[in-house]
Order: sequence, then C-alpha cells, then structure tokens
Amino acid sequence: MENYTMEGRTYRYYGQEAPLYPFGYGLSYTTFRYRDLVLSPPVLPICANLSVSVVLENTGLWDSEEVVQLYLRWEQSSVPVPRWQLVAFRRVAVLAGQEAKLSFQVLAEQRAVWVQDWRLEPGTFTLFAGGQQPGQKTRAPSEVLSAQFSVTGTARPLHGC
Repeated sequence: MENYTMEGRTYRYYGQEAPLYPFGYGLSYTTFRYRDLVLSPPVLPICANLSVSVVLENTGLWDSEEVVQLYLRWEQSSVPVPRWQLVAFRRVAVLAGQEAKLSFQVLAEQRAVWVQDWRLEPGTFTLFAGGQQPGQKTRAPSEVLSAQFSVTGTARPLHGC
C-alpha cells in the first residue's frame, strides 16, 4: 500500500455524505436547548488555547442526560483535513426545567495539521456545539450552535509553542 491518505476511507473525509450512525447517535426521553455559545478570545495567537462556554437547558418533562459535543472545522488549510474534528465531549445530567453552563478548553494542539510534522496554521475556524454532529439528520430534534474564531501569527511546528 502506497497511498496512506484517509480520503474516502473514513466518514470524516467522505465529503458531503453523512454516516448512517454518527458519533452521538441516539434518542432522548426529553428535549434540550443550547444557547449562549461564547468563544474567548475570538481572535487568538497561534499557540493559544480557546475557552468555550455554552448553556444547556432541559426543556422537557424528564430528568435526563445529554452528550454535549464540540467539533472544529478548518475554513482553509494547506493540507486536506476532516470536514470537522471532534475536540471535546461531556455527558451532562440536567434536571427537567433546569440548565447547566458548561466550560471547555480547545487546546492549540487540537488545531494542528500534519505537514511532515504537526503544524499550527493561522486562519479562520468554526466551532460547533450541540448534541450531535453538524448537519446530522435525526428524527429527534437537536440543535447545533456555531461560532467562528480566528488564529493569528505565522505557521509553526507544534513543538515550537
């Protein structure tokens, strides 16, 4: 085998074709609402980490758990990258009618791309937060919020940070 690219070999690289059972697939006995997605700072230096917060509200009648998922998308990259990359997830129990504010850290190394070694590149990124993958079609309603942030500086090896 001489071609080690993942293009066409895993659903992360299939393009617009959605997987039959993506990560986080399943049903809930209640409904959740996501709001107040905040990325801080919205413009960060190449080696900095991103702070993320989101509010999850149980709008249904039953106490339940939700798997909150964060995905990262590169808007432009010097090499092929996945449509989006899972960068964090957390199972959260929320009582009926209550809400929880969640905080996450997206590390600089999670933005790295492979170009003969792991490199950080400047550019624009989109972060998605929700109970499923972005664009996933399900019978149970779920929402995915998104927000963009920018990375400034010059490209550098990850070990140079």
